[in-house]
Amino acid sequence: MSQRNLRILFTGHAPVHFLCFRPLFEALRKEPGVDIFVSGGFRQKLEDGSFQYDPLAMFPQLGVPAEHILPVEEMKQQDFDVLFCSNTKMLEPRSVAKKIQVFHGISFRNRAIRPANMGADHYLMVGPYMSRKFEEAGLMKVGDPRQIQVGLMKTDALLDGSLQRSALLELFGFDGTRPVLAFCPTGQRHNALDRYGLALLENLMATGRYDILVKLHDHPHGSKDWSEDVLDLQGAHLKMADTFDVMPVLAASDLLITDASSVSNEYLLLDRPIIYMDVPELIEKAMGKGDSMTDLATWGRRTGVVVDSAEALPDAVMEALARPDALSDTRKQAADDLFYNKGKAVSAAMAWIRDNLVPSPASLSA
Repeated sequence: MSQRNLRILFTGHAPVHFLCFRPLFEALRKEPGVDIFVSGGFRQKLEDGSFQYDPLAMFPQLGVPAEHILPVEEMKQQDFDVLFCSNTKMLEPRSVAKKIQVFHGISFRNRAIRPANMGADHYLMVGPYMSRKFEEAGLMKVGDPRQIQVGLMKTDALLDGSLQRSALLELFGFDGTRPVLAFCPTGQRHNALDRYGLALLENLMATGRYDILVKLHDHPHGSKDWSEDVLDLQGAHLKMADTFDVMPVLAASDLLITDASSVSNEYLLLDRPIIYMDVPELIEKAMGKGDSMTDLATWGRRTGVVVDSAEALPDAVMEALARPDALSDTRKQAADDLFYNKGKAVSAAMAWIRDNLVPSPASLSA
């Protein structure tokens, strides 16, 4: 009897969902005995409350070859051995033997840690902190075998040498003579742009000291879509990053400005200064949600400086760049707690997959 290939599926409806899986997708494409597919894609809510998905509008932009993309209707008529997702509400095929949660980041809002996310068979945990929070919430026991110590695979690129800063600056249109500031707000309502408006960027531009790289969230839920407003400001020293992937933006920058986004934790791996624009309405709303695990006490915004006005931002940036090592010890401690296998998360995931998911010939015989 011949052995058939292991059938693996990823589903998601936003670029950030797939980007957290993409390094593993690339590794699995090269793995003997594996057939891997993706499905979902940009979604639109219909009048009857259901969703319509467009995989061909999303996945090719993220580097997925056509032969790996399945329409949702076709996917729902197929059976798979493994389903990977990085969002809470999994889009599922007709049947699947194992469901695996990848996660699409970790912020102090901890929205991944809630009962709605407990439908998976295994969880590729980002780090010790995440494991503790699941245990504190009573969602997992200490040593729960569903926890797999992997890390955040998309962040390998920050440490593995694949992102060369000189090439990135050229890509974004900067000559390297000015410090580069990355502005990456969360997509949630009451984010930094919602609260402070374009004055955040205009005040920095008025100093004439910086190159500014703006990366808006690709799955926004804010009060408005700020992309057109930011594009109106674009010029020689302010660019809106034309990429879904925030890793090149972080790698190119000397300092990060954010609010409550998970990118602040990812940026810790570079040990560079962080400024948090205060967003009290967003934090209050997060704390008021059912099953909230919002946590400002452990690491929260201790890894950077909190600024509460657009007018105060230029001075805060100047001070942070003048003393880039001021919070280095705290940043390093936080990174150690937040991430397993820094720079080597994909290797850890592949080792676990080879040991645990590749079935015996008898179980996969046709």
